[in-house]
Amino acid sequence: MANIKLNIPALEIHDLTVAFDRKPVLWNIDLTLPQGKLVGIIGPNGAGKSTLIKSVMGLLPLSSGYVKLFDQDLATVRNKVSYVPQRNSVDWDFPVSVLDVVLMGRYAGLGLFKKIRPADKEMAMDCLRKVGMENFANRQISQLSGGQQQRTFLARSLAQQADVYFMDEPFAGVDAATEKTIIQLLQSMTQQGKTIIVVHHDLHAVTSYFDWLVMLNTRLVAHGATSEIFTRENLQHTYGGKLTLLSDVGELFKREELPNREM
Repeated sequence: MANIKLNIPALEIHDLTVAFDRKPVLWNIDLTLPQGKLVGIIGPNGAGKSTLIKSVMGLLPLSSGYVKLFDQDLATVRNKVSYVPQRNSVDWDFPVSVLDVVLMGRYAGLGLFKKIRPADKEMAMDCLRKVGMENFANRQISQLSGGQQQRTFLARSLAQQADVYFMDEPFAGVDAATEKTIIQLLQSMTQQGKTIIVVHHDLHAVTSYFDWLVMLNTRLVAHGATSEIFTRENLQHTYGGKLTLLSDVGELFKREELPNREM
């Protein structure tokens, strides 16, 4: 297991370009994320948000550039990294129970041919309790609602005991109560030093959810503390001429009295 030093970035991306059929989806991305932050990745549809975290996780090939996690290659620290994909990318008809899904988060730390221990099951149940799913432990995942499926995914991720978590639209298709449960849990995890990077689309929740932000539209528009970079100017550069959206954002700035750093 790799030792994680507190004074190094959780994630470094240098000159990263990802292209499909020679068409860049991400172009020349350079950014650094500190440890212990709840990071939101925002941008319009097709901006490359999911592609960014998939490429960091080694799920997509890079056309150029490189990625470091805790100043090391992914292969060295893979057991300290967790990935929660979009819910609609999973076959929820697979015959497996909620507890079995969460226990999958323990396999990486067990080593080859080692069996699940009673301690692993207790940890899995504790993770289910944290997301309010302990009463569904023996339920088949096909019988779950969308919000329950997302909570199960989150519990599996918690069971990994990772240091950095990548989550692709964890609030998509969930009810308000589930979203509140998830965000409170994520915020408490960052207080324990975990780094959580979330692909997100609801601009109205940005300032209350994330203390760090990555604004993306194929190229990197801005990244940094949310209070500093979530501005009208950066939103204009990120979303372009989507006037309805920008009108909504204008109302958001007015209502919440957010800073306007337009020159």
